[in-house]
Amino acid sequence: MQLSFNRGAASAQCATPTGGVSTVRLSDLRNGETGVIERLDLPHDLAHRLMELGFLPGARVEAVRSAPGGGPRVYRVDGTDIALRHETASGMAIRR
Repeated sequence: MQLSFNRGAASAQCATPTGGVSTVRLSDLRNGETGVIERLDLPHDLAHRLMELGFLPGARVEAVRSAPGGGPRVYRVDGTDIALRHETASGMAIRR
């Protein structure tokens, strides 16, 4: 697994370190779907804070619900519900 601290925009899909299977962004999960975090493509300070909250490579994360009007989405990681903006969730690569 690899951590990436990029300051640029995240793409919709990316390759995993093994080169074969493509991953999707956390923001692509529908409510009730789960995935495993592969890497964080976020600025260092934001990635560090999210890792403190449990968003670590290898952690299972579930999309729980969305706010009315498409605001922040709630994700469950390590038994805790955490709301993330779409831009932040787009910076995390996961495999379903």
